[in-house]
Amino acid sequence: MRADLEIIDDWIVPNSRVLDLGCGDGELLAHLMQHKQVTGYGLEIDHDNLTTCIERGVSVIEKDIDAGLSSIGSHSFDYVIMTQALQSMHRPDRIIDEMLRIGREGIVTFPNFAHWRARGYLAFRGRMPVSKFLPYTWYDTPNIHFCTFKDFEQLCVERNIEILERTVVDHAHRHRWWIKLWPNMLGEIAIYRITC
Repeated sequence: MRADLEIIDDWIVPNSRVLDLGCGDGELLAHLMQHKQVTGYGLEIDHDNLTTCIERGVSVIEKDIDAGLSSIGSHSFDYVIMTQALQSMHRPDRIIDEMLRIGREGIVTFPNFAHWRARGYLAFRGRMPVSKFLPYTWYDTPNIHFCTFKDFEQLCVERNIEILERTVVDHAHRHRWWIKLWPNMLGEIAIYRITC
C-alpha cells in the first residue's frame, strides 16, 4: 500500500463509515474494509479504476466530484477522504465544505507547490516545474489549483475549520526531521485531518 495511505490508515478508527472521494483503484478502501472493518463507498470517474474497485469488492459509485455532492446526506460518514485530488478540483474550497458537511472529519492530501524544487525551477528556469514530484507540463496537468500548505491553512482559518493533525512528508511519503524545520519550503506532500 502507498505510504500516504498507511498514514491515513493510522487515523481511521475501526468500524467507521468512510467515503473516499476520487478513490482511484480502491486500494485504501479495500485495505480499511479488510483490516479495520470499515463500511463505505468510493466515488470515482475513471472506468478502469471503477472496474478495479469492483474486482476488489469495494462499493464504488461513478460520480464527477466537481459536479457536486448534494445527493449525499449530511453527517452520513465518520470520515471523508480525498487523496492527491484536491488540486485538480474546480472549486477545492467547496469540496472541503462538502467533505465536512458529509463527514465528521475530513482527510486530504495534496502536493505542496511551495516546495523548494518548484520554487527553484520557476526562479532559475522561468518555466513551470516538471519533475518526478510534478510530472506534468503546464498544458496537460490535472493540477488546476496550485496550493501550498500555508494557503490550505489560511483557507481553514477563513472557514473556521479545525486542523486536528498535519503530517508533512517527502515525495516518497517519508517523514524527515529536516522537514519539520521549514515545512512549507521542505515538505512535498501534506496530509491533513480536519473537522468543523
